[in-house]
Amino acid sequence: MYRCFSGRKLWFLLSVDILLVALWLLSAAVGKAVFTDNVPPEGIFLPVVMYHSISPQPHGDYQITPETFAQDLQYLQENGYETVSIEQLHAYTEGTGTLPEHPILLTFDDGFYNNLSAALPLLEQYDMCAVISVVGYYTDVTAARDPHSERYSYLTWEDIRTLQASGRIEIGSHTYDLHSNDERAGCSIRYGEDEEAYADMLRKDVGLLQTRMLHETGTTPTVFAYPYGFVCRESVPVLRELGFVCTLTCYEKPNYITRDPDCLFGLFRYNRSPDYTTEAFFAKVLA
Repeated sequence: MYRCFSGRKLWFLLSVDILLVALWLLSAAVGKAVFTDNVPPEGIFLPVVMYHSISPQPHGDYQITPETFAQDLQYLQENGYETVSIEQLHAYTEGTGTLPEHPILLTFDDGFYNNLSAALPLLEQYDMCAVISVVGYYTDVTAARDPHSERYSYLTWEDIRTLQASGRIEIGSHTYDLHSNDERAGCSIRYGEDEEAYADMLRKDVGLLQTRMLHETGTTPTVFAYPYGFVCRESVPVLRELGFVCTLTCYEKPNYITRDPDCLFGLFRYNRSPDYTTEAFFAKVLA
């Protein structure tokens, strides 16, 4: 025997079914939010700070005083953060090393002389380490022409060897001579530029600094800081070819380090400007 439903009754039953499905989906979504909103992404939280110049007479957004830098290091020490090196990070991603409970990476861009004269003594005082990414042309030409002014000079090769000998500093690459905010935008590929020609240009520039570093220090950088933070996907194969295991950007976001070495490419960093107190700055960085 067949029973026929009236159109009105069928519509009513369908409406109830739709309502029940909608309620189920809503409850599932709410439940998922409750259990996952406060769960961090996979990996170990790694804040990265980007410093530039540590100057007794700071100006602009990229210089702070030695007193402010000391306050930063003291704050990190008192709150249980331990600085780590690129070597440690790479070993961890390869499965051959460990990281402290609260790691932090301190970086300096451009290679100012005051990174040696002002920053290194404070790193030694607070038992910390850092990465300093240098521009080859600044060291070869600018620093040689006018060395050792606390306010504006860049590191000489002798200075770089002194930093490495301290055991607290890793030297990174900031290109040889692509640190300019022109139509190329740092080391980025130009619009319409042939990819092979671009790769050849980048290989020659960054490779020149690798060669100069090897000649002057016996080592080559494994960390690369993008000039002005202009990230370029076409650069990655060239940088890998030249031996880099980590790249640094200027995007202000948190990082999470896993056992995958690729997680070190494109690390985010927070610029340390003089506009914040130590407490306010690290409230943002460590949140």
